[in-house]
Amino acid sequence: MGGFAALQHHRLVPPRLSPVRGPGRLRPDPAAPAGPGLAAGALRELASAARAPANPYNWPMDATYPVVRLKNAWRSSHPWIFQKLVDKPAQKPRPGEIVDAYDVEGQFIGRGFYNGHSRIALRILETNPAAAVDQAWFERRIGEAVALRREVLKLDEVSNAWRVVHSEGDGLSGLVVDRYDDLLVAEFFSAGMYRHREWVYAALRRHFPGARIYSFADEHVQKQESFDYRPVYSEGGSPEPAVITEHGIRFRADPAGAHKTGFFADQRENREWFSRQVAGQRVLDLCCNTGGFAVYAAVRGAAEVVGIDIDADVIAIAKANARLNDVRPKFVQADIFPWLREAAARGEQYDAVVLDPAKMTRDRDQVIAALKKYLDMNKLALGVVRPGGLLATFSCTGLVSEEQFLDMLRRAAFYAGRTVQVLKVAGAGPDHPFLANVPESRYLKAVFCRVLD
Repeated sequence: MGGFAALQHHRLVPPRLSPVRGPGRLRPDPAAPAGPGLAAGALRELASAARAPANPYNWPMDATYPVVRLKNAWRSSHPWIFQKLVDKPAQKPRPGEIVDAYDVEGQFIGRGFYNGHSRIALRILETNPAAAVDQAWFERRIGEAVALRREVLKLDEVSNAWRVVHSEGDGLSGLVVDRYDDLLVAEFFSAGMYRHREWVYAALRRHFPGARIYSFADEHVQKQESFDYRPVYSEGGSPEPAVITEHGIRFRADPAGAHKTGFFADQRENREWFSRQVAGQRVLDLCCNTGGFAVYAAVRGAAEVVGIDIDADVIAIAKANARLNDVRPKFVQADIFPWLREAAARGEQYDAVVLDPAKMTRDRDQVIAALKKYLDMNKLALGVVRPGGLLATFSCTGLVSEEQFLDMLRRAAFYAGRTVQVLKVAGAGPDHPFLANVPESRYLKAVFCRVLD
């Protein structure tokens, strides 16, 4: 028996198989004795096919997704894989295309976005090879993020403004979605999320029926990730601001205005805690932005509240937020550095001071310079806190670690000649979760301390 008959019989009585590196791959062992009736010629044909170089890494030839190979073995659970670790594919996928990633040993790493133009070449979304990353996958993953906020954290009882998706923290690398009442704001940080934005929109509409959707991507992200995108509003034109409520206090969220997604919802719990400490006190809110801490303090009964910011546009929004709550903090457009020096020279002191500056850098090479800026402004802020008063200081620079920020505060206190007692170290609210294996998602540092002398 030979030829086709031998191959047919081979299906019933297979030769011994030997493993080949790669996911679920087996090949005939040419050293094994032929099965009953299996012709030696047919066996040689099978062995020759097994040695053929067409698929040297033994990846599935009928794979649904393009295949990308790493230059080495992969022993990490971090979803980012950088460009220098990835072999250049023979057929380069488009930026943001979904691919399967294998290491140099042929082991399946995961399925996710590939971008040959970005420093982050691979963003792994799924490590189960049987799970397709399709529209249903997006709907399921976004649904899990919504359920966390609504069913576990019960944020609807506290506010109608919260983060719906926090990128890697929710297993959706490159996507941030914030909710402001009926307005959803989606920000794309990767070409992959931009390319699959319609799947994102469909999932959001399912979980937030009737919601308005505004989406955008920062220019620096578009440049790094190699895509072009202008802001899009589902209703056409520019979105009307939403009025949101948190802990009973009202704010306007304007995604097309001062803050890139409309309002800093990450500080919700920090604003609430701080405001409960300042009834009857004199409060200074530095880098006040749209007035979050200042308005909270005024509503909670602070005797006097002053907010300082260099941006005239956010000062106008802060004043409008104060009017929404029938309170009247004093907002001043000024650079905090000369303003603080002049205030200290006049001998001004405050019972509670907030210092919440914007992100200092996105560049690792500039972290030391950023820490110096934090040091200078914290030293000046400590100079206007009365003995026994409260300082709430923050950093939203993700590249600055909590340890570095606390060390900066220690040095600022030394140079200011003040003794600082740390009461509470915190971060963003629980709607901004982070994975233990992805510390980059934990960007906000919050330190509440008493200035003893």
